[in-house]
Amino acid sequence: MTDVYIKVDHLNRLNGSLKQILVEFQDAAKRTDDLQNLIDRPDGRSGLHDKTHDFEGGWDDRRNALVEKLSGIQAAVESTCKGWQDFDLQLSKDLELKEDDGRNLPRR
Repeated sequence: MTDVYIKVDHLNRLNGSLKQILVEFQDAAKRTDDLQNLIDRPDGRSGLHDKTHDFEGGWDDRRNALVEKLSGIQAAVESTCKGWQDFDLQLSKDLELKEDDGRNLPRR
C-alpha cells in the first residue's frame, strides 16, 4: 500500500475552507429571497419572479443534501486534524528531557 503524506497545516486550511463553503450554502436562501424581492414584478408580470421561486425550491433540497454531506466531511477533517495535533503535542511532551535525564545519556 502506498503511503500518503498530508501536512496538518493543509488539513487546517481545508477545514477553514469547508466551513466557509458551509456558511455560503446556509446563507444562499436569504440571498435568493433578496433577489426575488429585487426582481419584484416588472410591468405587473410575475414570470421572472416565479422562475426564481421555482429555482430556489428545487435548489433548496439539493443544497440541504450538500450541506449535510459537507458537514460530515468538515467534521471528519477537523477531527483528524485535532487528533494529529493532540498526538504531536503529547509526543513532544513525552520526548522532553527532564533536568536529570542528561545524566543518563550516552557519552563519547
